[in-house]
Amino acid sequence: MVTNKSYDEIQTIVIENIKKYRKAKYISQEKLGELSNLHRTYIGAVERKEKNITLKALTQIANALNIKLVDFLK
Repeated sequence: MVTNKSYDEIQTIVIENIKKYRKAKYISQEKLGELSNLHRTYIGAVERKEKNITLKALTQIANALNIKLVDFLK
């Protein structure tokens, strides 16, 4: 069972990994938005925890960064 606390922990892990992989590839939020076909403001809002990321958006980001989806959960 996923509790609110564990959901928050999972969200934090995913967001930190998005930032980590994006920065490791020297990609700006704007460029990641272009590569993933998402708006740059959405990328920023997700990274600031202002918006919850959808599975579809996470898949688009994973594809844009050439990262396996599961790697965002590690």
